[in-house]
Amino acid sequence: MSSSGPRYSKEEFARRGDAIYERDIRPHLKPADKGNFVAIDIESGDYEIDPDRMAANHRLRARVPDSQTWLVRVGYRYTRRFGGHGIGIHRRPRNAQ
Repeated sequence: MSSSGPRYSKEEFARRGDAIYERDIRPHLKPADKGNFVAIDIESGDYEIDPDRMAANHRLRARVPDSQTWLVRVGYRYTRRFGGHGIGIHRRPRNAQ
């Protein structure tokens, strides 16, 4: 039975995933792909693209069961955003009356 846990440090995982994305995948993407998720196996370079991150991951795992998966969202720096940034909360300056 093979291990499904990470085999690389977080830094190496990110380095490999980003390198494959920039070198092999990004040049072939179209503007219509913006917002889609790309699940990348950092060992084989195999990948799947889908608007749903779980669907992309499941299809990749079906082809590469022991994949070391790196997830990228096309056109964004992050796959998810947390917090309330940009929801219209305004604070008064401390010295304002």
